[in-house]
Amino acid sequence: MTKKCFDATKYLKIQKKKIKQRIGMFDKLYLEFGGKLIDDQHAARTLPGFLPDLKIRLLQEFKDDAEVILCINASAIEKSKIRADHMISYETEVLRLIEFLRSKGIFVSSVVITLYDGQKKAKDFAKRLEDYNVKTYFHTFTKGYPTDVDTIVSDEGYGANPYIETSRKLVVVSAPGPCSGKLATSLSQLYHESKRGVNAGYAKFETFPVWALPLKHPVNIAYEAATADLNDKNMIDYFHLEKYGIPAVNYNRDLETFPVLKEILRRITGKDVYFSPTDMGVNVIGECITDDKAVQKAAKDEIVRRYYRALTDLKKGAVGPEVPERIKLLMNELGISEKDRIVATKAAEKRKNSGNLPSACLNIGKKYIVGRKTGYLSPISATMLNALKTLNKIPDEVDLISPTVLEPILEIKNKTSNFKESYLKLGEVLIALSICGATNPVVKKILDNLDKLSGAEFHSTHMISDDELVILSNLGINATSGTEIDIN
Repeated sequence: MTKKCFDATKYLKIQKKKIKQRIGMFDKLYLEFGGKLIDDQHAARTLPGFLPDLKIRLLQEFKDDAEVILCINASAIEKSKIRADHMISYETEVLRLIEFLRSKGIFVSSVVITLYDGQKKAKDFAKRLEDYNVKTYFHTFTKGYPTDVDTIVSDEGYGANPYIETSRKLVVVSAPGPCSGKLATSLSQLYHESKRGVNAGYAKFETFPVWALPLKHPVNIAYEAATADLNDKNMIDYFHLEKYGIPAVNYNRDLETFPVLKEILRRITGKDVYFSPTDMGVNVIGECITDDKAVQKAAKDEIVRRYYRALTDLKKGAVGPEVPERIKLLMNELGISEKDRIVATKAAEKRKNSGNLPSACLNIGKKYIVGRKTGYLSPISATMLNALKTLNKIPDEVDLISPTVLEPILEIKNKTSNFKESYLKLGEVLIALSICGATNPVVKKILDNLDKLSGAEFHSTHMISDDELVILSNLGINATSGTEIDIN
């Protein structure tokens, strides 16, 4: 397991203080939340000790004074855009966020469908939101954006959007993914608040890049790898350096748009509040790293994982060849390669030694457990069963699931499916295990301990199916697959 090197308790304490200070500057603060609001696995992997739900815990500290606005791009709804980590659509993610936030006592006041241009699916989604008792607003493209500030900051620009009714001092603006219109929504609200005589402010909560770390620190480079499809580039915030003489890291899109954003904020508020993109941020992650060497190692591991995932996305046609090429260049900068992912090299060795059968490897602690495709099992299923036996000290020759159980499952699967498979995938095997667990206390104990696999590393020599990938992710296993490795 990866060594913890981030102090989550300290982070909650000083992050809460930082946000409170920013709230104190205004009558109302619109806080744009970048990245994933829940299940932030990238941060958890890159900063071991950072909890995937840490942002939610932070929001719970403000739940009596905060409300959440969720933004979703109408085009994302129309195209049924998918969140790759959970293989669910953006609109389903919005519904999931509403339910989850409410379960934590956090008030979701509204959903804004941005860049609306009459899309039917967007209108249908608004009707679905009625069942959740969440008010829905439609915002269209802002006239004049991004260069005609006179039009942008007018009733023809931001004023053309309906005002979103808010009632609390802190308004968190979040979204199911990037390019959802969080900034435009926040600035539109600032315009309306100004016309109502409210001293409203804007701030940005971004986890990455970490402004207080060096430009070429692996944590910041891992952010570039994670956004290689967007071609984000980390840069020194030259506005911050010029104003304060302090180097700070930001990224190209924020630096490119800052002059226009600064002018928009000046027109709305009548003064300069921020002098750099870094000024707008409130994140204090850099102060909570407890072991920089260990964090660097974790970040390098994440970059290699991102490379493998980009190669898989290339095979699926989800990205172009430039995406893995960008990540490969980042790896070269740090002197790391795909061979540094040991589970990948061991999976390749298993495949070579198994007559070229698809194989996989799972690593947890100091144990590396391999498996291959069998007569009944996918390489993912076989490796996971081997891992469960190893971790629970069950002899290899013991079958956790009898072939007499597997055979009828496979038979009925092929009778009811158009796509014939000669093996059972991970979800099907886990169901079979749960059936066996009803009468076998050993198997039940194994299933009760599945959470011990969280944090394990996994690699398959063949592409992992989407449904198996989601299960591995839900178990907290960091899975990759794909490209062949020269193990000679």
